[in-house]
Amino acid sequence: MPMRYEDYKRYLSPALAKSTDLVIDHGEGSYMYDVNGEKYLDFVQGIAVNALGHNDPHVRAAIHEQVDRLINGSFNMVNFPTTLELAERIAQAAPGDLGCTLFANGGAEATDGSLKLARAYTRRPCIIAFKGSFHGRTWGALSVTGSAAHYRESYQPGLPGVYFPTYPQKDLCPKGMDAEERSKFCLDELQQLFDYLVEPTEVAAIIMEPVQGEGGYFVPPASFVQGVREICDKYGILLIFDEIQSGYGRTGKMWAGQNFGVTPDVMNLGKAIAGGMPMSAIVSTEKIMAKWLPGMHGGTFGGNPVAAAAGLAVLDQMEEQHILKNVNEKGAYLAGKLEELQKAHPVVGDVRGIGLMRAIEFDHPEDGSPAPEIWTTVKAQCLKNHMITLNCGVHGNGMRFATRLNVTTDELDEGVGILDRSMSELGY
Repeated sequence: MPMRYEDYKRYLSPALAKSTDLVIDHGEGSYMYDVNGEKYLDFVQGIAVNALGHNDPHVRAAIHEQVDRLINGSFNMVNFPTTLELAERIAQAAPGDLGCTLFANGGAEATDGSLKLARAYTRRPCIIAFKGSFHGRTWGALSVTGSAAHYRESYQPGLPGVYFPTYPQKDLCPKGMDAEERSKFCLDELQQLFDYLVEPTEVAAIIMEPVQGEGGYFVPPASFVQGVREICDKYGILLIFDEIQSGYGRTGKMWAGQNFGVTPDVMNLGKAIAGGMPMSAIVSTEKIMAKWLPGMHGGTFGGNPVAAAAGLAVLDQMEEQHILKNVNEKGAYLAGKLEELQKAHPVVGDVRGIGLMRAIEFDHPEDGSPAPEIWTTVKAQCLKNHMITLNCGVHGNGMRFATRLNVTTDELDEGVGILDRSMSELGY
């Protein structure tokens, strides 16, 4: 009898929502295969986790070699060669003076740790995040997440002293504004926050995604990111970049902040860092990390040697496979294909993104209002046509493309073709 999710559903908490009922047996590159042998094109890749796709042979070999030697011994107690080397390699790749790392297990854990680090270093109590942001679902991370009110349902109030000015995405700013007008509007609002609600000398950090992920794959104007950096410098506020989804080459540069010429004081990493293994990191300067004394933070599994071995393999392959070059080339190609799709289907109201961090938005053609119900039917049809997709945006009307970073042109054509066919089959 085939294994069905429905038969096991009662053993799993409904809190971890499922977007499909698939039970996956194995994966290879851009594809996953369920227990019945059905093949699916995966344009989600663990939500941008599998930088090199499913079951990459180099990552797999690194994991096997380390597992045969040691699975864990707690990085709190002893050191591991793979973890030490990964810290050094991250320092070599990190921007500016960043290069001192604390390893954790997931993105939300990195968020929480970075908030603690900022408060420990500045001795200030308050945090500024942005509307549209997503930083995780643990208590601290949820408190600085502003991408959907329902994430906070039943958990109010969150941490005190958190403020949410506007991020310069078109859904949040007054209609009719161009990119630079949105940038000025949001920077002015940030300054008003200091004028009316919180003294800048009470703010430990501003945490932001250089490119918003869950909130809709919105790319801000460079003037906004640079303006936030200037404000942080002016008032002695730490700038934390959440690069958990946008980092590691997703935008065409190693770090998303490099697209704007801005280096943060703290950088949170995760998702793609270990090619599918659970790992995250908080990266800062030695000066800032020096204020985080022994015992002020920690974790049992952070710095796991197997995850670190996978992380080293990812960095090796990013160089050997010229991943950044592929992201820029295939990202431009995908953008062109999506613009063609937009012309063919009036329900596609927007195409946006950078590198291989792309999204389309489904709107009602008659008035441009969000159409999450259209996207829901398209998503279901794509699954029938054997493609796995994922939404984004506060209104649930966006589709994000989070392919593997070494995706091929043929795979992009296949995915866009399935999406095109699915919309046509539904009469859109």
